[in-house]
Amino acid sequence: MPSKNITITEDAYDRLTALKREDESFSELVVRLTEGTDPMDFAGSCPGLGEHVDAAGEELDDDLETTQDELFG
Repeated sequence: MPSKNITITEDAYDRLTALKREDESFSELVVRLTEGTDPMDFAGSCPGLGEHVDAAGEELDDDLETTQDELFG
């Protein structure tokens, strides 16, 4: 069976390990945790997130403009 390597943080690994059953592989764990899950079920579950994303985008644009001015005059 083909496989993929992924990189996760230590925190994510610890969380997965805590959820993993003794007789279960990590692949089986991921399948168990995600089966029957529709990502659209979570749509709208973070009210105000759009405004935060927009604000972060504007801040990033401002920072980029400032950096370009500093580098290129």
